[in-house]
Parts: sequence; structure tokens; C-alpha cells
Amino acid sequence: MPNTFPKQNKLCGKLRIEQFYREGKRFTAWPLRVTWAPISNQQSPITNTKVLVWAPKSLFKHAVQRNHLRRLMREAYRLHQDLLGDAHYYIAFNYMDKEEQSFAVIEKAVCKALNKISGK
Repeated sequence: MPNTFPKQNKLCGKLRIEQFYREGKRFTAWPLRVTWAPISNQQSPITNTKVLVWAPKSLFKHAVQRNHLRRLMREAYRLHQDLLGDAHYYIAFNYMDKEEQSFAVIEKAVCKALNKISGK
């Protein structure tokens, strides 16, 4: 599986996101809140895991900070997406900490979350 993060792997669409947040399971891998749900064939013929990364404007007023955090979360996911195996999921990574953390902390949280989702 190549370590890329193309548009087809991004979770988008207001209705799909709303339904996902209503039905998904949640847990915390500090500093991230992770929401996830398996993709069933009945929902849609999606062949990729779809990911949403989010940093709140209420905690980070400057867009530069939010963009940096989103970039770190995407990169951590991109490097470790193979932990999910062949299963397909909707996953949302929501940043919760009031301070910016280093890449190492975010990467550790993403790995922990992906291992928990895949059942390892």
C-alpha cells in the first residue's frame, strides 16, 4: 500500500459526515479524539478508508496553527495507514489539546488509535 493521501481517501460530504458522527464509535488517544465506523458494502461501494482531520478554531485562532496540526495528523496517518490492513473505515481525528504538540506525540497517538481500530 503506497504511503499517499489522495483526495479519494478524504472523508467529505456534509450528509456522510453527519451520519458518520451519529453512528460512529469514539475513544480518546490523547491529544486526539478518534471517531470511527466500519464501512459496510450496503452503505456504498467504497474501496478506501476515508479520513477526516480536524483542529478547532475555538482553540487555535490562527489558521497557520490549525493547518500545521492538520498537516501533522495527516502525515502520521499517511505513514501508518498500513496498520489497518485490508479493512475499510471512516475515521476522524479531532485535535483536543489546547497547546500544539510535537509530531512524535501526534504520531504515537495516531498509531495507538489505528491499532485499537484494527483490533491489534
